[in-house]
Amino acid sequence: MPPRASRGGVGGAAGARTYRAGPFAANRIGLNHSETIDLEHNLGKFVHHPGGNGVGEMNKLYFGDNLDVLREKIKDESVDLIYLDPPFNSDANYNVLFKHGGTVSQAQAEAFRDTWDWGDHAEHAYDDIIRANGDVALVVSGFRKWLGENGMMAYLAMITARIIEMRRVLKPTGSMYLHCDPTASAYLKVILDAVWGHENFRNEVIWKRTQAHGRAKRWGPIHDNILFYSASDKYTWNRVYEKYNQSYLDSHYRTKDGNGTYQSVTLDGPGTRTGSSGQPWRGIDPTRKGRHWELPPDRALPDWFKHPPGYPEMSVQERLDILEAAGIVYWPPRGKTPRYKRYLSASAGNPIQDMITDIDPINSQAQERLRYPTQKPIALLERILGASSNEGDVVLDPFCGCGTTIEAAERMKRKWMGIDVTHYAVTLIEGRLKSMGASQNSYQVAGRPVDLAGARELAARDKHQFQWWAAWRLGARWYREEKKGADRGIDGRMMFKNGPYGDGLIIISVKGGENVGVQMVRDLRGVIEREGAEMGILISLTDPTGPMKTEAAAAGYVSKSAHGRVPRLQIVTIEEILEGKMPKLPPLPQPDRIERTARRKQFKDQMELLLPFAGDKVGPAKGDFVDPSIMAFA
Repeated sequence: MPPRASRGGVGGAAGARTYRAGPFAANRIGLNHSETIDLEHNLGKFVHHPGGNGVGEMNKLYFGDNLDVLREKIKDESVDLIYLDPPFNSDANYNVLFKHGGTVSQAQAEAFRDTWDWGDHAEHAYDDIIRANGDVALVVSGFRKWLGENGMMAYLAMITARIIEMRRVLKPTGSMYLHCDPTASAYLKVILDAVWGHENFRNEVIWKRTQAHGRAKRWGPIHDNILFYSASDKYTWNRVYEKYNQSYLDSHYRTKDGNGTYQSVTLDGPGTRTGSSGQPWRGIDPTRKGRHWELPPDRALPDWFKHPPGYPEMSVQERLDILEAAGIVYWPPRGKTPRYKRYLSASAGNPIQDMITDIDPINSQAQERLRYPTQKPIALLERILGASSNEGDVVLDPFCGCGTTIEAAERMKRKWMGIDVTHYAVTLIEGRLKSMGASQNSYQVAGRPVDLAGARELAARDKHQFQWWAAWRLGARWYREEKKGADRGIDGRMMFKNGPYGDGLIIISVKGGENVGVQMVRDLRGVIEREGAEMGILISLTDPTGPMKTEAAAAGYVSKSAHGRVPRLQIVTIEEILEGKMPKLPPLPQPDRIERTARRKQFKDQMELLLPFAGDKVGPAKGDFVDPSIMAFA
């Protein structure tokens, strides 16, 4: 399987857990703000401290389960804006999502089932929600009675547990945007109403994510849903505009005068008023038509118009006189009701609407494309951040994937926190930040093992991410991710220049279990023979046994080496790697940057293979994924 966007996990470390709701979330989920409840599940013990800044002056990128990070690392009411795009297979159909058992042949549906099958993790998340009590417990328990224990219910339990925590960490002036697709949006809307309050629902934003295409016996699905909620009615909101399209300009801005191109806009609005806005001007009484004078706001007036002293305190009729003298009032040749000239130079565009059609999806030729299956365009995130946050605000993306939210926040001078459960995503975001010129001192990566205890914790939490991290730590540039079936004994590869013998290949195999044996060394030796590799490195979390060392030594030395006597098969422990005691390796040149070329995918949610520049001899093997540290970012 290709590396996928963060699912966030549902499990965690063993031990009792303490949960306490923030003041705004407490009433909604049925807890007193000071109340704590002990949840005896495998999620660790997390204690919250109200108030304060969740990140201080340092931006944070967390590698780990976002539920654990939310509970343990992020303080109450410390975040100004949350955007989340939890992975969900848009192409999966209801027969798959609601399936209770059996097998599914479609590759995409199988990937979905791999992640969202009902099991212990989903059961634990569900129990957390029920113990939290309140409206959300009623909603989720009702869903379970109706849907049963299937992939959809597992997904809803997972996301609800995290939504509760997001409610706690958001400031009273904050907002949350949840990006989803129509398959689950109806369920999520009910859950969000229960957690956030239906009175805090602001919009369902529709984003046209693809061009028209046909589907048998139904309307073509071309949009995503973005559910917008605020923590209260006192939330941050900034006017953001979208550019006029050319057809609008051609049809509306057709008139010119000495001050520029303009369109005429009505000077009155519906409804009567008792003040000066309801009084006659130039013999025209708006009240007789059930209307009132509605003067243009300052932002709609051209720069060359200068307000005379006392303009805001003047009556509406006096201000109309001034606008008429300046040539801004327009008298149509037909009709008696005046209008005003809205100059194009004073028009920022249309205020953003809840239907986004002017931001295209990332296509195969897009400069920003990273081959990440859930990547969203940077313009979409910049629009959301522009509307619902200000410079210096803290932005959180708990499913940050390839880091588009992080890049948007960095560009727009926001503080940020990102969380992802995959090591690939974390290294990819580091590459994006580096390409932007962000200093490594401006952010911190948390959750990567820095000692043996941390490595053991990662191996216990997710053996696949442990394998990726260990291979990366050794210096691998290309990896494999195999969550189902045999990985053919390869967890990573390194290439080296071997003088007159051409390119040399080093196979990496990672073992994260506590029980190791000589058969592991024999298996790696067999992989070296099968792949025609020069060398093999076995990375072990546990110290190797005597027979393992003997077997490795029996493999001898590289037969054709331009770098002297180099052992053909070596064993190195995680502890040794962390201490800088690396195996004996030939010189490893810095690989050329990998060009992000377009190529056809077999499946729409597949992470695409990144190929090297033409003529570059050091590149990934078929089925490998490129380390983001050698990707060429725009």
